[in-house]
Amino acid sequence: MRINKYLAARLGISRRKADAILQAGRITVDGIAPSAGFDVTDENTVLIDGRQLPQEKSFTYVLLNKPVGYVCSRDGQGSSSIYDLLPHTFDHLNPVGRLDKDSSGLLLLTNDGALHNKLTHPSYEKHKEYQITLSKPLGPNDQALIKKGVLLDDGLSGLDLSLWQSDGRGWIVRMHEGRNRQIRRTFHALGYKVTSLHRTHFGDYALGNIAVGKYIEVETP
Repeated sequence: MRINKYLAARLGISRRKADAILQAGRITVDGIAPSAGFDVTDENTVLIDGRQLPQEKSFTYVLLNKPVGYVCSRDGQGSSSIYDLLPHTFDHLNPVGRLDKDSSGLLLLTNDGALHNKLTHPSYEKHKEYQITLSKPLGPNDQALIKKGVLLDDGLSGLDLSLWQSDGRGWIVRMHEGRNRQIRRTFHALGYKVTSLHRTHFGDYALGNIAVGKYIEVETP
């Protein structure tokens, strides 16, 4: 197994962080600092800062159908928290790609730092899909503008759209970015309010038939 993958599994970190630890010279394999491409076997003795590595971490993956009105922070900040919907054995899990209080749908929680990085870092361009409802029908000119890109204060925002409701208010939005409240801000810039936002897909994960407020444990795809 490649050394950075081995370290990520044992330490519960991303491969990028594992590479940084290697570059810092904190790792030895059989007493020698390994190269980035070194392959580790069971016969090797791998140390970090001169100490044995912990055993490989056990990772948990949970898909939650988040209801509207719940926040993703643990303390709730005066609101209901998604952790109120989960058993305390999942308190150590972190949400991947948060949904704001007014949004609902697919939320992945895990303690797998490498997967968290893979799903959230912009360089991976992971697919996300949402069902949204607007305060009024979306005009043809605005449809074209949103697909081309709307200039926001943090850059251009382009969204892929397909009609979901025949009245012109319901749309399926597909994107590969994940800037803060990007969908809401994009439509607001053109004079529309997003009255509901529901995430159905995130990377290789799909919400499926998980009931609102319920969760399932899954394996990595």
